[in-house]
Amino acid sequence: MPKDTSIRSVLIIGSGPIIIGQACEFDYSGSQAALSLKDEGIEVSIINSNPATIMTDKVIADHVYLRPLTVDSIEQILSERKIDAVLPTMGGQTALNLCKEAEERGVWEKHGVRVIGVDVDAIEKTENREAFRQLMVDIGVGVAKSKIANSFLEGKEAAQEIGYPLVIRPSYTLGGTGGGFVHKKEDFDAALKRGLEASPTHEVLVEQAVLGWKEYELELLRDGNDNVIIICSIENFDPMGIHTGDSITVAPAMTLSDRCYQNMRNQAIRMMRAIGNFAGGCNVQFSVNPENEDIIAIEINPRVSRSSALASKATGYPIAKIASKLAIGYNLDEIENQITKTTSAYFEPTLDYVIVKVPRWNFDKFKGANMELGLQMKSVGEVMAIGRTFIEALQKACQSLEIGRSGLGADGRHNRSIDEIMYGLEHASWNRLFLIKDAMSMGVPLESIRKVTRIDKWFLAQIQELVNLEVELKRYSLNNIPRDFFFTLKQKGFSDVQIAYLLGNVTEDEVYDRRKELGIRRVYKMVDTCAAEFAAQTPYYYSTFEEENESLPSDRQKVIVLGSGPNRIGQGIEFDYSCVHGLLAAKESGFEAIMINCNPETVSTDFNMADKLYFEPVFWEHVREIIELEKPLGVIVQLGGQTALKMAEKLHEHGIRIIGTAYQDMDVAEDRGRFSDLLKELDIPYPKYGVAENAEEAIKVANEVGYPVLVRPSYVLGGQGMSIVINDEDLEKAVVKLLGDLPGNRVLIDHFLDRAEESESDSICDGEDVHIVGLMEHIEPAGIHSGDSSAVLPPFGLSDKVIQDMEAYSKKIAKALNVIGLLNIQFAVKDDKVYVIEANPRASRTVPFIAKAYDVPYINIAAKVMLGVNKLKDFKIERKLEGYAIKEPVFSFEKFPEVNKELGPEMKSTGEAIRFIKSLEDPYFRKLIKDKSMYLSK
Repeated sequence: MPKDTSIRSVLIIGSGPIIIGQACEFDYSGSQAALSLKDEGIEVSIINSNPATIMTDKVIADHVYLRPLTVDSIEQILSERKIDAVLPTMGGQTALNLCKEAEERGVWEKHGVRVIGVDVDAIEKTENREAFRQLMVDIGVGVAKSKIANSFLEGKEAAQEIGYPLVIRPSYTLGGTGGGFVHKKEDFDAALKRGLEASPTHEVLVEQAVLGWKEYELELLRDGNDNVIIICSIENFDPMGIHTGDSITVAPAMTLSDRCYQNMRNQAIRMMRAIGNFAGGCNVQFSVNPENEDIIAIEINPRVSRSSALASKATGYPIAKIASKLAIGYNLDEIENQITKTTSAYFEPTLDYVIVKVPRWNFDKFKGANMELGLQMKSVGEVMAIGRTFIEALQKACQSLEIGRSGLGADGRHNRSIDEIMYGLEHASWNRLFLIKDAMSMGVPLESIRKVTRIDKWFLAQIQELVNLEVELKRYSLNNIPRDFFFTLKQKGFSDVQIAYLLGNVTEDEVYDRRKELGIRRVYKMVDTCAAEFAAQTPYYYSTFEEENESLPSDRQKVIVLGSGPNRIGQGIEFDYSCVHGLLAAKESGFEAIMINCNPETVSTDFNMADKLYFEPVFWEHVREIIELEKPLGVIVQLGGQTALKMAEKLHEHGIRIIGTAYQDMDVAEDRGRFSDLLKELDIPYPKYGVAENAEEAIKVANEVGYPVLVRPSYVLGGQGMSIVINDEDLEKAVVKLLGDLPGNRVLIDHFLDRAEESESDSICDGEDVHIVGLMEHIEPAGIHSGDSSAVLPPFGLSDKVIQDMEAYSKKIAKALNVIGLLNIQFAVKDDKVYVIEANPRASRTVPFIAKAYDVPYINIAAKVMLGVNKLKDFKIERKLEGYAIKEPVFSFEKFPEVNKELGPEMKSTGEAIRFIKSLEDPYFRKLIKDKSMYLSK
């Protein structure tokens, strides 16, 4: 049927701050849904409390409400604005729970608002573990033996009946929070207590554990005519026992027989139809017995999920966009295929390539955390890679992770302890994939690895082939590698760095030059959803090694924006926000905007955002060849955080123009020692400091500048490796560890300004004028990482003199560093004297927050300044903030109950929320000050 014309305005509920289990994939979904509804002439309102999101930008929605995600906030919006329908399926579990609560309180009925995209009853059926189990039994879908428990006694009885090993799954939680495996009776009590406490309804499902079974996901869409299509099948590389968010996943499914797939497909469609009569999307998870292909259902999510974003990027099929159109009445055959532009959306994508998703963890931020993976999600982000084969995509994914790996092994970072390797194979953690390769390199039989890991033999055989190729490569020198063998190595995903390492005594550039001589170059293939059956219109590409290149450069002036790679602590969604605005500014300025990124959760990797998207690792070899193909005017590195910034040196060495602040000037700011020397020249106060290359030098410096001292490396993100120490012994330990973790780095020793306040500024410089974007005062004192501190805009307690000094120093430093674009400066204030701690000539974590608070498109302005198309004087900047805005960090410590939660110079927060107050007497602010006072007393 055609669009429901009675729906003229829709409210989309966002997912709130980034936490483990609910990341920026919902920013992508919400943004896509909002733009899709606006295309239909529908007025779109969005509620979300996360200022770092694109979905809360005025380029996305007609009305943005940056408010706490509560029923009270929704009631306020409904009383202010006429809303016809609410779409709660784009904001993860947070939005579904909020929708359900509003329904129970009669809010939707009171205001005449329809729930679209899902039935409220479907939420109850899928989130209530017992209701879901019974429904599956009723429709003939297999489930694991299980029993519901609402009390400790009921849980004990269920365990006795089911037997061990078993699983505890709390109801209505996110990312597996509170869940886990119990292998023996003596561990059950603690696990049950944790699960009951994690569930908001004090309910858990005690379930038979199917450890070692294979895990699969299907992404479905259904329209009002009950037509259902499968968008993508996803197979977990890791067997049951590891949360799907922590598992390596592959699409399409690699080891599934056609008979089993068809059975699974039929069951998924039956499940979706059974939970309710709604038009929208669903994610269904299954477990398959590898011995006989028996299938059991794990769960069904009647909403856009983490895997929906992955499936959209994997297939090119925009799930959230189509789901939002289905929610307002369209049928699948009435919607245009966004890729081909000539067929309808009523089709199932066909892939002639393989995608691999690898999670990204941040255990280094959670000292003492249990790093073993299980039912509770612990990863903070993910990367996706596309290749013609599984192993090519897997190697590219490893290159994308930002953990210093050049692929799957063959880079000098292998583990040679057989005991550690075998323990790591049995007890899965972040590095198990690499340990599998190390085990094979040491001669451990494939079957032995399979028995320990229970990973399918097909996957292991692919990795074994890499080991065999490495052995063969070592027989050659660079100049006598046969071309066909060299070509095979590149098709298997080997980077030039890996080949150089395996050959020995040659450099990456020498390998690159040699393969160019042999005519071995990357070609680029289009992601077209239909395996080239129909002509595609979408400029969405991945690289491989074949003969035909499908990415044909235009003759337009081009700008490349380097993305920020996987989400991790210290580098989150705010940098993707910046990249998107960089793309929009380039397009508005008449340039062809090209995006390079590898994060499937992001808006920047939506093929509609850039003129051309390369879904590739932000890894030198890949970036270099795209630049050689496209020949851009220059590359923007300022917006992609440390990932992009780290590539500035390579770009500079190869004579590639960096748009905005020059590399030499960025390097001065990044090198803590040289930057302090610059401050000395400018007569700007800074803490006493010294630079050391070993522990002995560090102790000498510390005694000169005076304890306590702040120990920190150069060129890092999120306070990595920083610590405050008070004596020689602690200093020696800190320096030895830091240089062990970051070899070749220099250590900066600062005198730590104890009991100082911390504040910061963001500014834009065009080479002549400097505009202060915002000044913020932190509630926590200096010594707590700025990303972990609550920041108030504008400052609430700083004297006029301090504010004037902050502004003056910001302008001085911007001009001294020849900044073209953005600059963030951190200050410490003690006894009314302002000290500069550090400066970052790039987009910061705080610019999106300030942009939302003042309602000024600061990143767009900065990007146009970088591109040289505008000067600051060309913009009429009007701030609209009444009162104050507060940026409050959000943590995911509940995932790591065993870690020390005390904050310090190394960042630990996973996200942030924004709150507006009219005055400093606001109860929220007074409570915040009181809660944070513990830090001031230390």
